[in-house]
Amino acid sequence: MKTLTTIAEVRHWTQAQRKAGKAVHFVPTMGYFHEGHLNLMRQAKADGGAVIVSLFVNPTQFAPHEDLAKYPRDFERDFAMAESVGVDALFMPEPQEIYPPDFQTKIEVTRLSQPLCGVSRPHHFGGVAVVVLKLFHIVEPDRAYFGEKDYQQMRLIQQMVRDLNLRVEIVPCPITREPDGLAMSSRNVYLSPEQRQAALSLNRALQWAQSQVESGERDLAQIQAGARAIIEAEPLTRLDYVEVVHADTLEPIAELHDRALLALAVYFGQTRLIDNRVLSVD
Repeated sequence: MKTLTTIAEVRHWTQAQRKAGKAVHFVPTMGYFHEGHLNLMRQAKADGGAVIVSLFVNPTQFAPHEDLAKYPRDFERDFAMAESVGVDALFMPEPQEIYPPDFQTKIEVTRLSQPLCGVSRPHHFGGVAVVVLKLFHIVEPDRAYFGEKDYQQMRLIQQMVRDLNLRVEIVPCPITREPDGLAMSSRNVYLSPEQRQAALSLNRALQWAQSQVESGERDLAQIQAGARAIIEAEPLTRLDYVEVVHADTLEPIAELHDRALLALAVYFGQTRLIDNRVLSVD
């Protein structure tokens, strides 16, 4: 597996893959890999392309009070894990390689960035959009793989690709969970044993909501209230939001007709976890 640190190296590598007749499949990450990341890489590999993974803790998507400095990092471990699933190249740039001095450009995907996480993290998705667009221009992938745990981020990237006519296919990949149902996240390492146990309430709420839909419930306010009650029953939780929105537009809806997204963001101590489930009448 090659390690690349500069934009010029990545472009040279990408050109070599195309000359060899290979598609380029891209997995953007912030590192500290877990099985969720590895499943994205495995899917990219299974789809038959040369796989490149970026490992970059993006400073522009963190507000000053957030956990940029404490975000978990273990580059040697990440290298070994990526190599173990057959990744061909790992792009590990320094911040100044991505954001040169006097960098000024902003990207905004307006409506999709405003609800859900956009309320409590108003600058987050602007930073995501900028770095992903830059990475797309650097790597020029045929396909890029995004996990559905970060559902709002995935929808925002899909919209940006459509709006800006980017030549990349966005491949959504299912949420990877621990055996007990907790969605895998690099931030799970922050949880105490008691907080981790309390965090299982997220998946319980999502499963309960799905069971309500399967039983014929279509009133999304009832589903939202029930899911909220399940999470609030845990004394170690502090809600950011429990929302039910349209699965495509992320706009509020009152009744389930086709597809809705039940989205959660909850604090356990200082650790904020997100999770979601698409509720479908099918």
